Formats: sequence, structure tokens, C-alpha cells
Amino acid sequence: MRQSKDITFEAPFTFLLIGNERALLLDTGAVDDDLLRRTVDDLIAEWLTRHPRPDYELVVVHSHGHRDHVAGDPSFMGRPDTHVVGRSAQDVRAFFGFTGWPDQVIDYDLGQRRLQLTGIPGHHAASIALHDQRTGLLFTGDSVYPGRIYVADFPAFVDSMNRLVEFAETRSVTHVLGCHIEMTREPRRDYYFGCRYQPEEPPLQMTVEQLRTLRDAALSIADRPGAHRFDDFVVYNGMGLPTQLALAARGLVGRAVDALRHH
Repeated sequence: MRQSKDITFEAPFTFLLIGNERALLLDTGAVDDDLLRRTVDDLIAEWLTRHPRPDYELVVVHSHGHRDHVAGDPSFMGRPDTHVVGRSAQDVRAFFGFTGWPDQVIDYDLGQRRLQLTGIPGHHAASIALHDQRTGLLFTGDSVYPGRIYVADFPAFVDSMNRLVEFAETRSVTHVLGCHIEMTREPRRDYYFGCRYQPEEPPLQMTVEQLRTLRDAALSIADRPGAHRFDDFVVYNGMGLPTQLALAARGLVGRAVDALRHH
């Protein structure tokens, strides 16, 4: 499920995984309203009409704790049979029972639907990757996606990418799914920050080979702060003031050019 660019330029994806005993919602998006809650309720209710069972649980977790992935949390608070996991690394460790964060791989069963989670800090201290054994989907939040990869802790990110590649290579992975699309179909070119119209997007799904490419890219720029362009993503090694100003300036120029085109 994707939130509209008409509502938020972030346009994040959220994911609902349904098992026999419980469902898991990964992220609640960038908008503080109840639309996602109503959509999730409808999808679960539809499934339960075909597979009736009492006290069906919903677990709400986050790929990481940034605002554009947790804004919808309040609409799930107080929902019956629902647990909303906190946003911090401590909250994630406590709920899933991590004793060796971030390296440990945790099994979590939705009921005949086995998930595996591991920590991938770097973009955010509480970033996780989640693998769905049934579909082969590997969910990576804002750590791997076709867009701007903002890295706050680069040594942690490099370690996370090394472990994530190993994780993916030892499992059946059909697609790598992040939470945004910010690139265009033209290699090395992204849409400007804040863009609300992206007609030339690539697909969200990426490959394990692209994951390896991101890992190799991170290794190649580990000692070079700033923005670094690659075919399928732009990696930001740190977010110092010059980098932030350049990103904001490009966004202002992009919006101004769009406004002129529309007039």
C-alpha cells in the first residue's frame, strides 16, 4: 500500500502480511489520519470472512522510527487485539527478544507464515530487515530502495549491508522491497527532494544483485562524506550542513521549474 504524492511527497509504502494466527503491518506511513487503519481493517475483515477465527491479532512494527513511517501509529492505538511496537531499538529488541542486536536473526511466526528479522542500523538506530519465507520478499525500509539512501552512522551501515547481503544470499529472495521510490528510469538521476509528480519511476522491487551493488558502493565511499551517485540510488555519507543545503536548494529549484511548466 502506498500513500499518495497528493497527500505527502514522501509517498511511503506500507506492507500488510497476513498469517493464520496474526497479521503484521510494517510501517504506518507519513500521514496522521485513519485512512490506513480503515484500509487495514477492511483487508483483515475480508480475509476473516473466508478464514473465520476469534481474537485475530494485528502487530504493528516499523522498518525504522522516522516520522514518515510512524505517523499513523495513533490510529492503531486502542484497536482490539493489536500491539503497536515502539520506535526505538530498545523497543524492537524487547518485543522480538533480541539478545544479540543487531547481528541476531529472529524467527517470528504469523501462523504458517514464518518471518525472519535482523537489525540493519545505519540509516536509523532501529532499522530492521524482514524476510517473508512464504513469498521470498525481503523488506529493507529506507536502507535499500531506489532513491536517496541517507546514512547517519556509516560504519554501522557498512556492517549492516555486509550482513544483509549474507542474509539474502542464504535465503530465497524474490524481491528486495524498500519504502520509497525517488530515482528516475535514467541511471544516476533522482527526482528532486519534495517532488510530487514522478511519471518516470522505476519499479519499487530491487534484486539481490542490486543489494550487493549498494553494499559495494558503501564500501567504496566509506571514507568520503557527501552525496555519491550510482545507477540505482544516491548514497549520502552523513548529512552535514553543506549536504542539507544542497538538497534543499535543488528541491527549491525543482519546484520552481515545475511551477513555470504548469503556467
